[in-house]
Amino acid sequence: MVVCEVALKVGERYRYEWRNAEGTQFGIGGVCREFTPPEKIVTTECMDGYPSESLTTMLLVERNGKTTLTLTCLYVSREVRDTALKTGMEHGVAASYDRLAGLLASGFASGNTKAIS
Repeated sequence: MVVCEVALKVGERYRYEWRNAEGTQFGIGGVCREFTPPEKIVTTECMDGYPSESLTTMLLVERNGKTTLTLTCLYVSREVRDTALKTGMEHGVAASYDRLAGLLASGFASGNTKAIS
């Protein structure tokens, strides 16, 4: 990740960019619409080179010491959603969740302060 600008207040803009081993760079950005720590974040999201934005809602629900994350993306139409899915975005999202699971399993979230590479 070569750019990581986080929005933690309603109205703030965020921007994330990644670069792969071949040097190809890709990013997304948008505006924070709702921020209710620790359970809800709502943002607009627009991928580079993509003409339409989505509304993304992240919910975190804790039950019996376990947290479940649910991410929902709302598109303006089925056609726009299908076009977004054709980008292969599910592979990037899956890789991100796998990395998060690895960090959590390593104890990072419970006070381990090792650097994230």
